[in-house]
Amino acid sequence: MGIKLFLSLLFSLFYSMGQGQSVVRIGLIADPQYADKDTHGSRFYRNSLAKLDSAVVAINKEGVDFTVMLGDLVDVGPKDLTPALQRLHKLKRPIYNILGNHDYVDVEDGSGLYKSYKMPNPYYTVEKEGWLFILLNTNELAEYATKAGSGERQTWQMLNDGLKTGKRGNDQPWNGGISTTQLKWMEKQLKKAQSKAKKVIVFTHHPLYPENGLEALNNREILGLIEKYPVVKAVISGHHHPGNFASYKGIPMITLEGMIETADQNAYGILELGVHQLNLHGEGRMTSRKIAF
Repeated sequence: MGIKLFLSLLFSLFYSMGQGQSVVRIGLIADPQYADKDTHGSRFYRNSLAKLDSAVVAINKEGVDFTVMLGDLVDVGPKDLTPALQRLHKLKRPIYNILGNHDYVDVEDGSGLYKSYKMPNPYYTVEKEGWLFILLNTNELAEYATKAGSGERQTWQMLNDGLKTGKRGNDQPWNGGISTTQLKWMEKQLKKAQSKAKKVIVFTHHPLYPENGLEALNNREILGLIEKYPVVKAVISGHHHPGNFASYKGIPMITLEGMIETADQNAYGILELGVHQLNLHGEGRMTSRKIAF
């Protein structure tokens, strides 16, 4: 066999193998916290619009399948939402939002807030190729997201009181948790993914791990469910602006750096999901990571 024919056959083999292992590509943005107000400390609120513009242009060039925005699109609630959403709507491929605690500021009844953010539900799933993406609402049980006197507020109060008694440190006014209903829904999605041999990424606003006072109120309950399903390949969160990383029983827990921080350094990324590994290509302050499954 001639060398040219050998190389041609080798190329064809590798090409066909690659075709069977399609990569899912996702744009990632966390915590822009745009507001029409003056800078405070390291938070440059007005600068987030220019950062969103820059991120959108770059993500469009990357040809991603979709983008996930992990909460706190705005800093002081929906009054500043329109210009921020206008930036995200320039994305050529779908944008999937989740809510953060700042999105609820000055909202009397948070139950319908998801509609303003063009979300199909407060928590939902997205499927692509052999992947299931679960987008949780970790604000469901929070003082800022529930109506006074409601059953949800009472459930939050009991949960928060228990955390205070246990001196957990995450009983903070900016943290929230998920209801039993959402937890049961999540288990249904995980069972479905497992039965169909789909890999799973869980997206949250509040991190689940490590525990540093910014984790979701009932993070241990959520983690207890996740660890039962080896189809979960990573949890990706926002909320903690410096970013973070830890492994919980072999599951990568990635906290993305917040876009709001610094005057001119951006923070966004492109997530590539292959058959055997996760590649996060960070831009600006966002950390790049390569993790094998």
